[in-house]
Amino acid sequence: MDMTLELIFRPLVAGLLGAVIGLDRAYRAKEAGFRTHFLVCLGSALFMVVSQYGFSDVLQEGITRFDPSRVAAQVVSGIGFIGAGTIIIHRQFVRGLTTAAGLWATAGIGLAIGGGLYWLGIAATAFTLLGLELLTIMFKKTGIHSCSIRFSTGIYENIAKTTEMIRQQEGRITSYEAEERTIGTDKRYYVSIIIRYNSPKEEFNIHQYLQQLPDLFIEKIE
Repeated sequence: MDMTLELIFRPLVAGLLGAVIGLDRAYRAKEAGFRTHFLVCLGSALFMVVSQYGFSDVLQEGITRFDPSRVAAQVVSGIGFIGAGTIIIHRQFVRGLTTAAGLWATAGIGLAIGGGLYWLGIAATAFTLLGLELLTIMFKKTGIHSCSIRFSTGIYENIAKTTEMIRQQEGRITSYEAEERTIGTDKRYYVSIIIRYNSPKEEFNIHQYLQQLPDLFIEKIE
């Protein structure tokens, strides 16, 4: 293959591999989708190509020593700024860490393709997808999960019933906020609860239980 076409081909392949990983993230409605992963992988490959071949005219003069890994090394640290933008911390929840790690891995795939290591980049893409999907399926029913519940009710006893039900389901309340508002002659309670539990089954049971309580409106469960 002509060298010029080879150099154009590398970022293209990298971008496509990045888009494959991004489609998985977009399917799960994550912060960074296929366009972000496409650009990260393509850009990483481009930096790698430039670091290897972009200074050939200077090197021909024979007066300059050049380390082609220096430009590529900056991608590894620079991608951290993009990854940090996908991490959200809200009310004891930390979200986006997996997406940030995926962007970091995607940048590595781009560097590999940019360096001409096609099979390594393809294998790394497969391993990344394997880690994102297969491990999610394997460990979905194990480990600690978090859930945020917000609801409003005009019956104070509903709050006590909800907290008691959470304890019966072996859930642990890590944050609790309740606000009383008076509308005319009626009182309404706005409640926000964050719980931790061992299985997704508990979240389903809690949602089902709340729907059965009278005069209770579920605002959000996530």
